[in-house]
Amino acid sequence: MSRRPDFQIGELVVRPGTRREIGLPITRLVTGAEVTLPVAVVHGRSDGPTVWIDAAIHGDEVGGVEIVRRVLASLSAKTLRGTLIAVPIVNVYGFMNNDRYLPDRRDLNRSFPGSARGSLASRIAYLMVREVVAKCEVGIDLHTGSDHRTNLPHIRADLDDERTRSLATAFGSSLMVHASLRDGSLRQAARDEGAVVLVYEGGEAWRFDESAVVSGVHGVLRTLAALDMVDADVPAGSRPRESRRTGWVRASRTGIVHLSCSLGDEVDRGASMGEIYDSFGKRLGRITANRAGVVLGHTQAPLVNRGDALVHLAEV
Repeated sequence: MSRRPDFQIGELVVRPGTRREIGLPITRLVTGAEVTLPVAVVHGRSDGPTVWIDAAIHGDEVGGVEIVRRVLASLSAKTLRGTLIAVPIVNVYGFMNNDRYLPDRRDLNRSFPGSARGSLASRIAYLMVREVVAKCEVGIDLHTGSDHRTNLPHIRADLDDERTRSLATAFGSSLMVHASLRDGSLRQAARDEGAVVLVYEGGEAWRFDESAVVSGVHGVLRTLAALDMVDADVPAGSRPRESRRTGWVRASRTGIVHLSCSLGDEVDRGASMGEIYDSFGKRLGRITANRAGVVLGHTQAPLVNRGDALVHLAEV
């Protein structure tokens, strides 16, 4: 049996049956210190697909970083079939600065496929596509809620694509949401490179939501098992329900919000999901469901202004 070829990323060569780590150069700080994109490669001894997982495209989404850590800890390069590329922190500037965005306030997930000579966001996006995405056939992009919101663990993907739907089902979250491609997103750039991408959403920014982390770890391992890369020893996933339409219920008044619904709750149209009060305790209004559906996400902020997004509902 012939030896599997080495795997190269940047200037690093990874032999079969080994795990290596590298920092791919991005730029330098004003101090002269180098800023790099952290990448781990687990190059299995046996042939199989090349897959990537990434987290923290938004610098405040730390939950995915923990998912990547636990997935890497569970894998062995000696038994893995294929190759896994893990990028735990894509937006290294936002992560270091406790910020969702880059220093120029650009959203990295609207900057793909990027350019070698563009803005800082564009350069990071270009490096990610050239060195990671272009080498893979499947990717799992890990996210959390933003702006003081929390999300029910779920998959967002192009469910009209047969292979994508199959992998989204294998991931095993309770819900999968059909999502159109957005220009500038990693998912759009990956599709242009011929890769299948699942976007995992779960938990909230700057928090390790244990249930969302565990759901993400198990989902990634189930997906790798569906690709015959691992023999996953994880609980069986749910048979996911499907949503093709979601929408927000917004605040009708400015005040202090008290929600009575939780992630995953099923509500009927017109159902009460909470109330808004003023600082003296006077009720200013009720929060009612504008459609029947599952609570996909909700605000964690107690103070709201009229028009703020409060509860995200997914029709199933």
